[in-house]
Amino acid sequence: MTANAEVASRSPESTFSLAMLQDLFLELFLKDRAFLAVVGLALVASAVVLPYPEAARWLGFALATYSAVGNDSIQTIGTFIASNSTTHWAKLWLFIAGIWVATVAWSWFNYSGDISFERLSAKGFETAPTSFSYLQIAAPAVLLILTRLKMPVSTTFLLLSGFSTSATGIWDMLVKSVSGYGVAFVTAFVLWMLLSRAFQRWFQGEAHPGWRVGQWISSGLLWSVWIQQDAANVAVYLPRQITAMELIPVLALPFFGLGLLFWQGGEKIQQVVNEKSAVIDVRPATVIDFVYAIILYVFKELSNVPMSTTWVFIGLLGGRELAMALRRVGDYNLRQAAGLLAKDLTLALIGLAVSIVIALAVNEALRKSVFGG
Repeated sequence: MTANAEVASRSPESTFSLAMLQDLFLELFLKDRAFLAVVGLALVASAVVLPYPEAARWLGFALATYSAVGNDSIQTIGTFIASNSTTHWAKLWLFIAGIWVATVAWSWFNYSGDISFERLSAKGFETAPTSFSYLQIAAPAVLLILTRLKMPVSTTFLLLSGFSTSATGIWDMLVKSVSGYGVAFVTAFVLWMLLSRAFQRWFQGEAHPGWRVGQWISSGLLWSVWIQQDAANVAVYLPRQITAMELIPVLALPFFGLGLLFWQGGEKIQQVVNEKSAVIDVRPATVIDFVYAIILYVFKELSNVPMSTTWVFIGLLGGRELAMALRRVGDYNLRQAAGLLAKDLTLALIGLAVSIVIALAVNEALRKSVFGG
């Protein structure tokens, strides 16, 4: 297939439309019946355990962990999966799962039993829930569906907003997340405007084996920084300080959930990464991961307020894709790149709207904070 033919074959997916969304729903309901059965079982289990807070807590944590990692895999291990497609999945799994164990255990030791890196000390999240509403437990199942629809949803908003006792806390998350999108977009746009043609010259032929080592290092660093930002999304179900016995399932459940994720080659949302220009090659994948890790680390150090790392990531990919189109070194022309950027942002905004509706529906304290009364 020629380059132009390849772009033409991909261009319909580079724009958002209601017809595209309808096709995704039809594909889900006609071809993913086993997945829908699992989601249905999760929804029923959420209702069954609701009268038992401890059981509800751990079911919510388990569902949230898999759904959050599955959705956010596009931004943390998406390029890692895409650029290591010839490596056996078990090797990738053990590497990434080992970093999960080490990073979370370090937080537990360093912060006296807190696995969220003190993200949940921010306003509105200080107190652990002692009882749960149905939608708080079922929200991760909604996230699983949105992930199957290939929507880059903010797990921070979808999972955390239902537990916030303050509208100010959600507003602070939104401001920090939008700021992250803007910083990532501008950083990527400037960097790739300056260097994309140089990258094209340098990244010719077969990559040196050292690039593979560098990509594993950058991916591991990114994954660890992402955990430090987003562990709060699943830790919100748990006590703010957990015991050593509680730490065991906290480490084990995601460990084996990651195994399932790697075994199936990433979630459906992996397409959000795969459709971008030059992400299969280990060299640009390394650059993307390294830049993204730096941006996340800077925002992590700015404040303890949780933020949407998904918004940062789509900003990074959007700025990069637009710059490559302007420099004429990507797989898309300017119109197609702008459409791809708009599609990702539109889907993220849909996810944000769903998150706010769920948060208001399940959280009486938040409704009073927003509407008064």
